[in-house]
Amino acid sequence: MMIAPETTAPATTAAQREAFATDGVVLLRDVLDIEWLSVLREAYDWSVAGHESDEYFSDMCDPHALVPYRYFLDESNIADIIARIWSRSEVWFMYEQVFLRHGPLRRTRWRQDQSATAVDGNDLAVAWFSFEPHDAEHGLEFVRGSHRGPLYNGTAFDPEDPTAPCYADGDLLRMPDVEADRNSFDIVSFDYLPGDVLIFHPKMLHGGGGTTSDDAHRHSVSLRFFGQDAIYATRPGSAGPRFPEVHAELRDGDPFRHARFPQLRPLSGRPPAIPRRPAAGLFPA
Repeated sequence: MMIAPETTAPATTAAQREAFATDGVVLLRDVLDIEWLSVLREAYDWSVAGHESDEYFSDMCDPHALVPYRYFLDESNIADIIARIWSRSEVWFMYEQVFLRHGPLRRTRWRQDQSATAVDGNDLAVAWFSFEPHDAEHGLEFVRGSHRGPLYNGTAFDPEDPTAPCYADGDLLRMPDVEADRNSFDIVSFDYLPGDVLIFHPKMLHGGGGTTSDDAHRHSVSLRFFGQDAIYATRPGSAGPRFPEVHAELRDGDPFRHARFPQLRPLSGRPPAIPRRPAAGLFPA
């Protein structure tokens, strides 16, 4: 018999639920213990295999990722936490995204994930985990409440113009240059320790702080979830998630449901988790 690490979903407070609804981001402390961090790290290591020595690597929507991540998704407390943050009972998993960076870390551009993803709704959440601690200055930054504002035309990641649009057509507004006018925006960031989780709405304007340290390292993973009110929403051009069959079968306004996306909660009727145990020795005692 496979025995999962002990799982206790920390109670979310009314203030935390209100922070997610109003601010669009909330930090929850000590969500994962050392065993569950090891389980998540094992899945992350699968995602970055062969790229461990790269200066930078990122990947998302691997079509085979559900196998290494399924045990964590089913048996850890994260789906329960997401349900409580939304005050909902239903939670589906969309996809994973991993980041690996070594050496001086250039800050990442301000962006909205939702503009590049064909989904709309209030019941959307990104759960972001890092395996290294960092202070607020070098962590993710968010424009508080921006998920309640307009959906912008993404970013083309043009080094000369941070507001260069992702889509050539359509009526989405051009991205503001947040970094050039920081005082005009209500920017929030957090000190972070491994085991914490940052939960934010994918419509949030956000970017990553950099560092000039030669020995800086960042190994992080985002897990993306959706709930009952999520609908398929076409964009002015190609958009994620990177599963062609989803876009072939769903139409604008359809409920965002597909066999690609496993339902994690409620538990009744859910297929059993794939048994996995964390590899020993991944983390020091």
